[in-house]
Order: sequence, then structure tokens, then C-alpha cells
Amino acid sequence: MSDLVKEFNEYREKMNDRILSADNLVIKRIYNIDTNAYKEGALPEKTKELLGLVASMVLRCDDCVRYHVQRCYQLGVNEKELFETIAIANLVGGTIVIPHTRRAIEFWDVLNQSPVTSSK
Repeated sequence: MSDLVKEFNEYREKMNDRILSADNLVIKRIYNIDTNAYKEGALPEKTKELLGLVASMVLRCDDCVRYHVQRCYQLGVNEKELFETIAIANLVGGTIVIPHTRRAIEFWDVLNQSPVTSSK
């Protein structure tokens, strides 16, 4: 696993553990809703992750973009699907999304060089 992906996953896990250890009911419920929202339902999990990627890019959250790019990779999204999704994000979000596009593709390329299995 590349250092970029490893550092992202380790930091995310460490901070999620720290935040959840505070035992705040509202935060726990928000995390739970987020987890459950992306589960298979009327829409396939893959579609939901692609939607999450668009929203994250438009909201310009690089941490969220990396998370959804990784989940898309894990769910078998191919590069054409990824680029179509990112194209929609650029259309909706405008040119301000271009830097996030660069970082999303950089992360995608790293994932494709060294498979990642962590989904936490």
C-alpha cells in the first residue's frame, strides 16, 4: 500500500476512534446515519458512492473525496465511470473543482498502483 493511502487510512481511523471515544450521542448518530446511508438500498452501493464523490467534490472536501474515491475503487468502479462522475462534479461545481479533480485522480492512480483492502 502506498504511503499516501496508508497515511490517509491510518489518520482517518485514529481520529474517528478519538472522536467516537468522546461518547457524544449526536456525533455517534451522525456517523451511524452516514454509514447506513451508503448501504445497498433502492440505489446500489456503487451508485451511492459515486453520488457521494460528486457531492464531496462540489463541497471541496479533499478528505471526503479521497474516502469516496477509495470506496469507488473497492466497489469496482472503472476509470470511465469515475471520469464521468468527476465530469458531473465539475459541471455542477464549476472550475473551482478542478484542483480537487487533480487530487482525486492522483489518489485513484495511487490506488491502482497498490491495491487497498481497508474500508474502515
